[in-house]
Order: sequence, then structure tokens, then C-alpha cells
Amino acid sequence: MEFLSDSIVLSRMQFALTAIFHILWPVLTTGMGIYLVIVEGLWLKTRNPDYYLHAHFWSKFYVLNFGIGVATGIPMEFQFGTNWAPFSEAVGNFFGSVIGFEASWAFMLEAAFLGIMLFGWERVNPTIHYLSTILVAVGANLSTLWILTANSWMQTPAGGELVNGKFVVHDYFEAILNPFMINSVLHMFFATLETSLFVIGGISAWYILQRRNTAFFSKSLKIVLAAAIAVAPLQIYIGHLSGEQVYHYQPTKLAAMEAQWKFSPAGKPADWSLLAIPNAKAEKNDWEITIPNALGYILEFKQNLSQPVRGLKEWKPEDRPKMVGLIYYAFRIMIGIGFFFAGLMLLSSLQWLRGKLSADNISQQRWLMWGWVFAAPLGYIAVESGWIVRCVGRQPWVLYGKIRTVDAASHLPASNVLVSLTSFTTVYTLLFIAALYFSSRIIRTGPNLDLPIPGVEITKPAVDTTPAEFVPDERPVEAQQ
Repeated sequence: MEFLSDSIVLSRMQFALTAIFHILWPVLTTGMGIYLVIVEGLWLKTRNPDYYLHAHFWSKFYVLNFGIGVATGIPMEFQFGTNWAPFSEAVGNFFGSVIGFEASWAFMLEAAFLGIMLFGWERVNPTIHYLSTILVAVGANLSTLWILTANSWMQTPAGGELVNGKFVVHDYFEAILNPFMINSVLHMFFATLETSLFVIGGISAWYILQRRNTAFFSKSLKIVLAAAIAVAPLQIYIGHLSGEQVYHYQPTKLAAMEAQWKFSPAGKPADWSLLAIPNAKAEKNDWEITIPNALGYILEFKQNLSQPVRGLKEWKPEDRPKMVGLIYYAFRIMIGIGFFFAGLMLLSSLQWLRGKLSADNISQQRWLMWGWVFAAPLGYIAVESGWIVRCVGRQPWVLYGKIRTVDAASHLPASNVLVSLTSFTTVYTLLFIAALYFSSRIIRTGPNLDLPIPGVEITKPAVDTTPAEFVPDERPVEAQQ
């Protein structure tokens, strides 16, 4: 329990907690924003009421995730000034500007048009409402752009130099377009979209298994399946490109990702360990299953094995990542989930081509529907695993190759950091329970299929306004009086 007296370790744990928890919510809003643009566009084009009802139903999840994302994102950014003040002072010239762009360009745009998207259906012109939905989606994805730009710059700092402990920017465009930036933004963009698609598909599959509104949810499942046909393989390819970049720019991270301890010279492909038990103290793997030469061929996909693969022993212990086992298995979890998504997409597409996903017989595909239900949370796990590889693998540097993590932390009493860490843990646990409750409530209630459709007249039973035929009162005169 020595870490409880180390403020730097506690600050890292706190930032890890807030980052891991926060990323759960914008992952869904960024991807689901695009889905809402699709279904509303289909509504405007076809005037099929189902698409209008889909837009209403899924927007409930959007606003729930948006609210929690805002509540958890602000404290995470405040930590740069509280727990990481030396880092903020050193890189604020660029890093602070990019974080400011995310708030002013992305969050403000998303928040400004969210109200119109949610409540403006019958209050504004349909074109204006659709434009609002598009701008909400654009704002959500601009957040991905700027956050990943800032983090990519931390991975491959460019556009300036450290002068007397402060990073002086010489070229903002070079800093923004740092070597990691494009692939990182694309990888995260497709990760959020893929996660959202399989969440929507998983919830739709659950309704189909329950035989609730089968025809309605078969539509949403087919929409996400059509999108996944393009997204799932693209994500795998972009992930491979990102791995190649790690090989060139962060060789220590790559060595940790693959638990590669020994040096493999050029012309001799390195073995790839499918599974292993890394032992950092002994600087070896205690047990492993390897595929001979595979790592070399994976890394040199477009080349001729002309470069060596460096092992962790090539660097001093203080210059390499510490938690090799965590990085190694987080990387494999991310890859495994990516290929599972691709496989599920392929099987579902084959069943679709065979006519097995029609509204009449989709409920009979129970094994396939359970596969989608199982896939619903996996995207979150893959995203979190990817960020663990990205950030833990960058250690011991906070700004790769320039500023060490130990030099970037504020000098705070460990007891103070422990109190804030405990408070965050308690509050975030309650928020997570609340999110699960309200999400399950939305799912249990289901879509309101009786919602009035704009522009569609509701047919009511005709009311006969013809005066009734006069019937003389045949009672005695005395009774009439």
C-alpha cells in the first residue's frame, strides 16, 4: 500500500479513473449522432413513420450520454491545472489552445443545437431541424478531432521545441498535423461509430428476441448492419496503420504491446506471441505461444523486412513502460474484439442475403441475435483497452521523449489527492448506477409507436352531426307537464 503515500501515483490513478469513466459517454454520442442523421434523412426522404419514431427513440440515449459526458468531462480537464500544473505550464502554449478549440468549436456547437434536435420537431421547419441534427453530430465528432489532436501531439510532439522548460510553437499547423494525428483521429472516429452501431444493434436484437416490435427493430438492425459492412473492416485496416506508426515513432510501446524482449535484426522476421505471461523483473516471458516470423511480417506489411525489431532490453528500465502485461493484454483484447465485430458482421450479412433477416423470420435467428446482444458492450471494452495501450504504453513520458511524467505532476500532499480520488470514485459509481437505471428504463418502456407524426393526419371516427329524427312524446299530457 505504499502507493497511498505517493501523490504522483495517486494523481495518475485519478486521471486514469476520470478518463476511463468519461470516455464511456462521448463514445456513444459521437457515433449515435451519425446514426440519428441517417434515420432522420431517411424519414425526410421516404416519409416512412418508422424512421421518425427511430429518431425519437434513439435520441433518448443520446441526451442521457451527453449529460453524463459533460458532467464528467469538465473535472477531467480541470486536473491539468490541479494535479498536472507543471505540464500545463510547459505545454499550455499549444495544448491549452487545442483543448480550448474543443470547448469552443465542438462542445458549444453540439450544445447550441441539441435543444432544437430534441424539441424542435413541430416548432421549426423540417430542413432546419435536420440541419440541427447534422450540426449536433458534427459538434460531437469535432470533439474527437481536437481531443485526439491534443493526445496525438503528446505521443509525437511536433511544430516547436522546449526552451527553458516551455514548449515554444514555431508552426501550429505542423503541431496539429503531427505524425500520429490523422490515423489517431480516424481510428477513434471509427471506434466510436463501430461501438455505437453494435450498441444499437444489440438493443434491437434484444427486442427481437423478446418479440417486441420485431418489424420496427429489424429496421434499425439492418441499418447498423449496412453501416458495419464498411466500418468493421476499415477499423481493422486503420488499426494496422496505427500499429505501423507505433513501430516507427514509439518502439518502446511496440515492444511492450508485443512483449518483445529481444532484438531481432533486419532480414530476420521476429516471432509473434499469440499469448504470453510477461515477466518484467526477469525481462522475459515466463510462458508463451508464438507464431514463428509472424511479427516481422505483420510490421513489414508493405516492405521487405529491411528494418530490425527492437526488444525492451534495448532500453534502460527507466526509459521503458512498466506495466508490460497490462499493455500486452489490453492490445490483444482490442484486436480480438475488432475481429469479432468483423466476423459477426460477415455472418449477419450472409443471413441477410439468404433472406433470414426479414421482419417475418428474423426472430427465428436466435443464435445470431444473441451474438448482437453479447457484442453491445464489447465496443466500450475495446475503446478502453485502446486508450490503455495508447497512454500507459507512452510511459514514462507524458510528452513523448521530452517531458517525463514524474516531472509533469503537481507537488500535492498525498492525502489531498487520496480524498479527491475517493470522492471521484464514489460520485462516478453513483453516476454509473444512475446511467444503468435510466438506460434500462428507456429499454423497458420501449418506443412510443403512437407518437403523432408531423404532416400525417390522424384519422378519427366520423361523428354524425345530422339532427336526430323527431320522435313525438307519447306520454300522457299530464306526464308531459
